[in-house]
Amino acid sequence: MLTCSARACRAEAAYAIVWNNPKLHTPERRKVWLACDDHREHLSSFVSLRGFLIEVLPVDELGERDG
Repeated sequence: MLTCSARACRAEAAYAIVWNNPKLHTPERRKVWLACDDHREHLSSFVSLRGFLIEVLPVDELGERDG
C-alpha cells in the first residue's frame, strides 16, 4: 500500500503530486508526494503556491521517471 505523504497520515494514497524545485533539481527531475483524498488539495496547494507543481495524477499513472 502506498501511504499519504501528509504528516501523521496513514491513509492509502490515491494521488501523486508531481513537483520540481528548479533551484535544486534539474528540469527533468520529477519529485513525488503521495496524497489521500483528504490531503490532495493541501499538498498540491503547498507546492503550487511556490511555483513547483507540475501535475496531479492518480497513483496508478505514475511512471518510471517519477520518483
